[in-house]
Amino acid sequence: MNAQIKAIGVYAPSQIIPNDWFTDKIETNSDWIISRTGIRERRFAGKDEYTSDLCVNAVKNLLAENPGVTLDGVDFIIVATTTADQIMPSMATRVQNYFNIENCGCLDIMAACAGFVYGLILAKGLIAAGTHKKVLVFGAETLSKFTDYADRSSCILFGDAAGAALVETSDKSKIFNCVTGSDGSHGKDLYLSQHATVVDGEQIDANGKIHQNGKVVFKWAVRTMSQKINELLTINNLERDQLDWVILHSANLRIIEAVALETGFPMDKMLTSIELFGNTSSASIPLAWDIAAKAGKIKTGDKMLLLGFGGGLTYAGVIVEA
Repeated sequence: MNAQIKAIGVYAPSQIIPNDWFTDKIETNSDWIISRTGIRERRFAGKDEYTSDLCVNAVKNLLAENPGVTLDGVDFIIVATTTADQIMPSMATRVQNYFNIENCGCLDIMAACAGFVYGLILAKGLIAAGTHKKVLVFGAETLSKFTDYADRSSCILFGDAAGAALVETSDKSKIFNCVTGSDGSHGKDLYLSQHATVVDGEQIDANGKIHQNGKVVFKWAVRTMSQKINELLTINNLERDQLDWVILHSANLRIIEAVALETGFPMDKMLTSIELFGNTSSASIPLAWDIAAKAGKIKTGDKMLLLGFGGGLTYAGVIVEA
């Protein structure tokens, strides 16, 4: 059984938060934020708007923008998120219930910013196994509800959004070989904890907010992502010039620039969502895809390398055909 990404849809809340929003909360300014991250603005969910709401709206946009595409036959839903409305029921069941999709398996996965790519890989596996034929995959986050606005180094980064992809059977394979992996020794460098714990002898705080050691994560991301891009090319028997686009998780524009320099890919082949949406974790890759598609950049048949990385520290990458 071969698999393809039939359609994508995204949703970002209407509330735009420019860099100047932070100036009366922490010592910063817009130029400083742009110079270090590339971010100019981001979106925050409303007080009564949650991750499941973003997922539902992403599906509505997917259907509205892809005539002829329906949810008929969807038999599995995967939602990648670290900011669920609640621990249970899952966000996937919230989507299933809203659209009244019958006989549908539902599962949430937690792989931080690599979650959307993990979801695509799992969807491909379900289809390849012959057990399922049509899978909805989400990357969705309301990070603004878990951000520590007293932490100058991290609070400027995060935004809220959701992306949805419809993965179906195909006559030929359009989701190719993948890479996945983790380095749990860096769990203390990027975490969101509800309960106090000790990791490798180090006390982990528990205030329900995101904690990040930016310098460590930056170095790990540049080194690891550069290696994994080359690995993906090798296992898929591709040369660099055979790739049309690279979509890394939009954590920080400076990370993407450093990886481009390290791997030799020009920045105009790197698709991003960081500038206007900030770091949206698992939603950043479908957001970047959608932005580029609407700008007329992505064409049918284009080969794209998708590579997410984040808390774990964990990563997942795959090459797909648009």
